[in-house]
Order: sequence, then structure tokens, then C-alpha cells
Amino acid sequence: MATTTSDRHMTATPVTSSRTFLRELEDRGDALAHIGPNWFASVMGTGIVANAAALLPRQVAGLHEFAVGVWVIAAAWLITLTVLTAVHWTRHTDNARAHASNPAMAPFYGAPPMALMTVGAGTLLVGYDVIGMPAAVVVAFVLWTLGTLGGLASSVLVPYWLFTRHEVDVQHTFATWLMPVVPPMVSAATGAALIQHLPAGQAREAMLLACYAMFGLSLLASLVIITLVWGRLAYEKTGPVAAVPTLFIVLGPLGQSITAANLLGNQAHIAIAAPFSTGFKAMGVLYGAPVWGFAMLWLVIAAALVVRAAKQGMGFSLTWWSFTFPVGTVVTGTSLLATDTGLDALAWIAVGLYVLLLAAWVTAAVRTAHGALRTGTLLQAA
Repeated sequence: MATTTSDRHMTATPVTSSRTFLRELEDRGDALAHIGPNWFASVMGTGIVANAAALLPRQVAGLHEFAVGVWVIAAAWLITLTVLTAVHWTRHTDNARAHASNPAMAPFYGAPPMALMTVGAGTLLVGYDVIGMPAAVVVAFVLWTLGTLGGLASSVLVPYWLFTRHEVDVQHTFATWLMPVVPPMVSAATGAALIQHLPAGQAREAMLLACYAMFGLSLLASLVIITLVWGRLAYEKTGPVAAVPTLFIVLGPLGQSITAANLLGNQAHIAIAAPFSTGFKAMGVLYGAPVWGFAMLWLVIAAALVVRAAKQGMGFSLTWWSFTFPVGTVVTGTSLLATDTGLDALAWIAVGLYVLLLAAWVTAAVRTAHGALRTGTLLQAA
């Protein structure tokens, strides 16, 4: 699809803003000293807004164009943060290396791979309007490959560091521990759209089964960690109010696994013969519906705890991005369940959740820009 004048204008605006952002940071001198992998959660949270819009079972005029614009912002922000990270590693190498030994920061090494794959998925869903479908397929494959390799690395290395290097106690068991093990689930969900672009036969079947293998890898690891988080809440309570928003991260593997199960099930018939293709298709609903129920339970509990923390003086921090990507995965999971089952109730619940996602995204984005550029508080050491 050809790029229109409005598309070019829409592309230029975020890129120009990114350059302005870089100049603002440069003017702050040592502002890049404490840029960590946790910043990539803002790319995830922005990209999922576009992806969720594309999958909504109820579409309205202008929604697609809005999704394209948000995807452009996410892509530009991904490029910006990648450059900032490279500068950070060059100028502040000791600080960058210290992130791996910091049990609070190390889990966020899972964020950059998920950011890559979120933008890559959006490229196929809506980004083709800007760069064309042939280029979109190439970009999606490249970002998926880089994100998958990075995600598999974080799934191994971060738990290994936790088991051998990091000194933690029960009260340090936070939902952020999910961050390094969720990327393979994102690989499973975003890899589904790539299956049809592979040669028929062995290549498609290998991709399908590899995605299901990563689905299992991430799901089982996530279930272990969610159990630990539930136990910590029971025995140690919520802990620091600043960390309470991270409880929403639990929704990430839940919503993303529902999304993956349905997307992979819908592609199974072109990759593997019956009865396996039929079983994978049925798995989308048979797995998705029960897990969706638990996701709703956790959403209500986590929201109640956030309200409680707000009353106790919870201020803004980058942890507020936990309200975006995880909720976005629940939106996509709910949307796919609604599409596959034809249930109007699920369709309208997906729309309602998307409205909440939009509110969370706008709030987090505005407060992040204010904290980074105007006050500089987000650029200081934690």
C-alpha cells in the first residue's frame, strides 16, 4: 500500500519529537547515567495500544488510523531508546553492567525483547499502511528473531543470576520477576502471524511447534512465580507502595497466553494436519476461557490494592507502565475469545478494557514526559 501525504506527516512528527527528546537529554549532561532496561516498558505499553486496537472485535471510524499513528510513535520511541541505551553503555559502562547484579533492575532485561516484538507485531497489523506489506513482513521477521533470541537469553540468564548471585528474601518477591520469562510467550503470540509467510511444510510446522514450546516454557515459569507472588502478598503484604503497580504485571503472561493460544490455534490448520490442528484450534477457547476468569480475578484484586496504595501516598514512577502492556494483553486475549466464540458480552468487555488501557497509557506517557524532561526526576538514580 502506497504511503500517503498524511502518512509521511504522521511519520515525521514522532521522529522529530524523538530528536528533540535526545537534545533535551543531552542538555541535561549526565541524564543518561541511569537509563535502564526498565524504560523499554514504555515501548511495550505504547505498542500494545496499537496492536489491541487492531484486534478489537468492535471497530469504529478512525480507529485504524489511530492505531497506525500509535504504532509510529512506538517505533520511533523504540529507535530513540535503543540509541539512548547505546550511549548509556558507551558513557556509563559501569552503571550499565551494574544492572545485571541489581535484583530490582535485572528482571527488566526482559523488556527490550518484548518491546522489539510488540513493535514488530504492530508492523504486520497496522504498520504496513506506512511502509508497505513486503517491508512490513521483513521488519516483523527481523524484530521477532531479535526479540526471541533476547527473550530466551533473559529467560535463562536472569533466573540464573537470581539463583546464584542476587541476595533476596521473601519480601523481595515482586511481580517483576515475571519480566524475564514472559518474552517467550510474546514470541509465541507474535510468531503466529509469521507462519503464513513461511514456506508450506516443514518450515511452518517447525515454527508452530516452536511457538507452542515457548508458550509452555513461559507459562510454567510464570505459574511458579505467580504462586510465589501470591504467597509473598499473604505473608509479607504489599510492601512499598511504589512497587504496588507492578502487581499488574501478573496480567501479562495470563493475557498473552490467551492471545497466543487463540492466534496459534487459528494458524494451526496451515502448518499441521488434523487431528492436531483441530486440537490446537479448540485449545484457544478451552484454555483461554478458564485463564481469562483468573485474569479478571487478579485484575480486580490488583486494582483494589492500587487504590489502597494511592490512599497511602503512592506517587508516579516508571512502575505505572505496568498498567499498560499487561492490561493490553488482556484486551487482545478477550478480543480473540470474543471473535472465536461470537459472544457479544466478551466483545464489549474487550472494548471497556481498551478504554481503561487508553486512560492508563495517556496518564503514563504524560507523566513520564513530565518526569523526564521537565523535572528530571525519572532520570535520577533509583
